[in-house]
Amino acid sequence: MCTASRWARPCYVGLGKLFDLNAPDPGAIEQPDLSHTAEFARRQGWQGIAVAGLLVLAALYTLYFAKGFLAPLLLAIVFNFFLSPFVRALRRIWIPEFAGAAIVMLISVCIVAFVVYESSGPLSVWVQRAPQVVNKISAQLRKLERPMASVTLATEQVSKMADVPAVDAKKTQQVEVKRPGVFDGFFSKTRDLVVGLVIFAVMLYFLLSSGDLFLRKLIHVLPRLEDKKRAVVIMREIEDHISKYLITVAMVNACLGCAAGLVFWLLGVPNAPVWGILGCLLNFIPYLGAMTEIIIVGLVSTATFPHLGHALLVPACYLGLATIEANFLTPLLMGKRMTLNPVVIFVAVTFWGFLWGILGIFLAVPVLVMLKIFCDHVEPLAPISEFLGN
Repeated sequence: MCTASRWARPCYVGLGKLFDLNAPDPGAIEQPDLSHTAEFARRQGWQGIAVAGLLVLAALYTLYFAKGFLAPLLLAIVFNFFLSPFVRALRRIWIPEFAGAAIVMLISVCIVAFVVYESSGPLSVWVQRAPQVVNKISAQLRKLERPMASVTLATEQVSKMADVPAVDAKKTQQVEVKRPGVFDGFFSKTRDLVVGLVIFAVMLYFLLSSGDLFLRKLIHVLPRLEDKKRAVVIMREIEDHISKYLITVAMVNACLGCAAGLVFWLLGVPNAPVWGILGCLLNFIPYLGAMTEIIIVGLVSTATFPHLGHALLVPACYLGLATIEANFLTPLLMGKRMTLNPVVIFVAVTFWGFLWGILGIFLAVPVLVMLKIFCDHVEPLAPISEFLGN
């Protein structure tokens, strides 16, 4: 017999094993079964991911199908950040906000109308000359194709040997799909454009004339004093940074357009100011805008100058100016805080261009800047801000 207390538990376990008893060990601590808890957590995790995915898809579909309504509103918000400093400057000289908003919008419309009027004439002339430009460029390319004539001839001979007899055209049935008329699509797009411009103008005026109305409403809704102070700081800093960003980008692009127009004029490019203005506008689109300007001035110079070297000098000079602006001037003025990740910029431009077309391409970078600034001031979203930065 096991009489000592320290031998009691081993003897009990031994007897249980000897007589095949299923009695629990009295010294053991009962452990909870965590299998059901882990399974429940795993299911909840998958459900959370599924719900988040459905919300993302719903947001994407909403952005895509509500383009006619959301795009003018977002454009009005961006221009509100750009023009609100001028309205506040007029307020300092005792001009009310509703009158200051009307004055700023009227001046902006006059500037846009002047640029469009001055550029429409030369652009229409170049559009009419498009067939001649294409023929001249084709003639230039034929000169480059002569050294490759032998290779082209050999390729054609191989393709003729591999030709398969064509099917009798009489046995082939053709199905003609009737498309909507050209005028129907034109009037539909014109109507959408007019409606969008009206929504944009009305919304922009209300935003500029209301001043701090939305901020005061937000402060009134928040319950705690600490939240009210934080909301004021965040909104002020977001508005200040975005306004400075948009104004700086506009000034940099204007300088680039002026420099490009001067270089084009020195090189003898016709209508040099028009191509400088076009370069200024296209530079609001990162990467793709500069590439488009290079292609356009390359085609114009090729159609204008007889020598290929002189023609290629024009896009090369603009490429040099755009490189200096993108790598030296803009980072110097923006600072590290406002520098964005190039990969993120390209993805954002592609994404918004897919959703909203040309307007989405113009809005991609301002929306990305607003998102980064907002994430900078919200601590849980700091990793997103770090990912968006360069």
